[in-house]
Amino acid sequence: MKPLRRNLFDRLPELLIEGVIRLCGISAILLVFGIFFFVFREAYGLLPSGDFHLSHFLFDTHWNPASQSGPAYGTLALLAGTASVTILSMAIAIPFGLGSAIYLSEFCAPYRRETLKVVIEILAAIPSVVWGFIGLMVMNPLIIAVTGAPIGLNILNGGLLLALMSIPIIASLGEDALKAVPDSFREAGLALGASRWQLVYRVLLPAARPGLLAAVLLGLGRAVGETMAVLMATGHSVRVPSSVLDSVRTLTATIAAELGEASVGSHHYQLLFLVGIYLLAITSIFNLAADYLVRGRRRSSR
Repeated sequence: MKPLRRNLFDRLPELLIEGVIRLCGISAILLVFGIFFFVFREAYGLLPSGDFHLSHFLFDTHWNPASQSGPAYGTLALLAGTASVTILSMAIAIPFGLGSAIYLSEFCAPYRRETLKVVIEILAAIPSVVWGFIGLMVMNPLIIAVTGAPIGLNILNGGLLLALMSIPIIASLGEDALKAVPDSFREAGLALGASRWQLVYRVLLPAARPGLLAAVLLGLGRAVGETMAVLMATGHSVRVPSSVLDSVRTLTATIAAELGEASVGSHHYQLLFLVGIYLLAITSIFNLAADYLVRGRRRSSR
């Protein structure tokens, strides 16, 4: 009995650590389900209502749920605004973010790398409301002066800000993914006579593709879920845009701007939570698609 008790006592720290790790994993899952439950609970009262039509919510371009005469709750223009700002920001952020990751990982001197990583971390730590002030006070007059647009609070302004906010995430995580590639891959490529660019393009990028894809998706999630910067920099106009100089309103900005004015339990209040469900569904689809792509590429590489 004594050896058994001694073995249990010796294993007690390991069992405690294992229990804490299990608890952390379970709590993360419960937290996600709790968020979904809370949002669905607040919006559920609207779904059985005869005044609500899902087709109007998804495909109508008019949004004015607080109107007493004829409330409109179409989110197509809001979705178009969100998509336009996000696509523009990703078109800027992905090349610059991945290029920065490649430079930091493979071409940058060690002393310079540490300095640049500090600068990137500082950029990632800037609050979104500060970026919004930059868009309002700096980018707004600059865009007017350069493009001749009547107002500088538009898709271009919001896309540039979201790109600047997403680049540090993509660059930092992309560098980690490239650094995780074994050195034997680099040594084998150089031994075969590959140049540094050929090594990056032919060896490192395919090997680090799942990590790079995760970095891009996290940057995309930052752009889709951003609120204050797009609220202050995009003009807050409900419309389907036809150019990057048009003012738009995003789904997240709509929730942030109107939730404080909606009375609890009203149709307006429930509609805003339904917009939140819409956002959760969009981000979940992106994550599931990315997970499918990563798993498929890993299976094909085997």
